Amino acid sequence: MKTLLITGAAGGIGRATVQLFTEKGWRVIGVDRADFGADFPSTGLFIKSDIARPEDVQAIFDKVRNFSESLAALVNNAAMQVAKPIIETTVDEWDAVINANLRSVFLGVKLAHPLLKASGGAAVVNVSSVHAIQTSTNIAAYAASKGGLLALTRAMAIEFAPDNIRVNAILPGAVDTPMLRAGLGRGHVGHGDMQDRLDNLARKTVNGRIGQPQEIASAIYFLADNEQSSFMTGQAMVVDGGATARLSTE
Repeated sequence: MKTLLITGAAGGIGRATVQLFTEKGWRVIGVDRADFGADFPSTGLFIKSDIARPEDVQAIFDKVRNFSESLAALVNNAAMQVAKPIIETTVDEWDAVINANLRSVFLGVKLAHPLLKASGGAAVVNVSSVHAIQTSTNIAAYAASKGGLLALTRAMAIEFAPDNIRVNAILPGAVDTPMLRAGLGRGHVGHGDMQDRLDNLARKTVNGRIGQPQEIASAIYFLADNEQSSFMTGQAMVVDGGATARLSTE
């Protein structure tokens, strides 16, 4: 049985990914600083921990090694946002975003590497964001962290290829998650009620709707599955309903 480790397991995309991989017959290790609840798969392991803290990352992998001798996939999904203008963002806020979204991946991959290598053919999926390639106001730290994650993805893909570990990134656009709803107060989609803001955001996509967490989970599964994406590594796959395909001046 293949084993997956996913960070940010209790969030919108995380929960959908936990469910899909479990349905596909994988054992899932979930990590989040928030509680998941009683419905985490009984075949798996949930670890409540904060990946932004290096000592916590070390403790996570001590538990992972006790649970499984190998990892077939690592999904770096955990993230946080600070929605502020650059000139109002403090050093502590900047560092908190970079530590949670980028440094955690660097540390996690270092510790996961022996387990990934032991599987004889593994995949790392880094959940970046369309903000890595197109962004908006008042979200600079998040955009910078997600852009850095793309460069790290390419570097990891090159260094880990001899160990038969593929590394790719997925760039979700607007997906209906708690993080998205929390971030809609930035004013980039108007100032009406939540449904008005969601509708305004949906109109900015080519598909005319917001994505669902299950759709991102399916794309993550594609990149993690060595049969479906065996010739892909070092790539950034955009899943955004066509939002980045359209000129902003249109």
